[in-house]
Amino acid sequence: MNPTAIFLPALAMAVLTFFVWWRMYFTRVGQMKRDRIHPQAVASSAQSAALLTDSRAADNFRNLFELPVLFYLALVVAAVTELATEVTLVLAWLFVALRVLHSAIHCTYNKVMHRFMSYALGGFVLWILWGYLALGLLKG
Repeated sequence: MNPTAIFLPALAMAVLTFFVWWRMYFTRVGQMKRDRIHPQAVASSAQSAALLTDSRAADNFRNLFELPVLFYLALVVAAVTELATEVTLVLAWLFVALRVLHSAIHCTYNKVMHRFMSYALGGFVLWILWGYLALGLLKG
């Protein structure tokens, strides 16, 4: 396996984060222009919550800095400890696919149970990845 292949899922997550950030930017700026909201009026998260009605992209952007932090660390651990195998790569890509699905649901129609299922499955895959790494580290 190519030793840098383990970092391609991280690149995909960075691209996903960029797209959600871009959507958040246009959603917020669009509403601020439409509703004539002065930027200083949304200086805090409480003010933003009170004035900006569509928080889907912003909420999802925050989500991309929760469980994915453990994902990025798992990829580094796999690379550094030579545990970057086909198994870790498949689990990493599966996690990315589920996060893309989660973001797509969250930023569009936002059906909570659909979003929750993709989130829970992604979390489960992440814990399996960490379990696999833990076994490899404890063996080593």
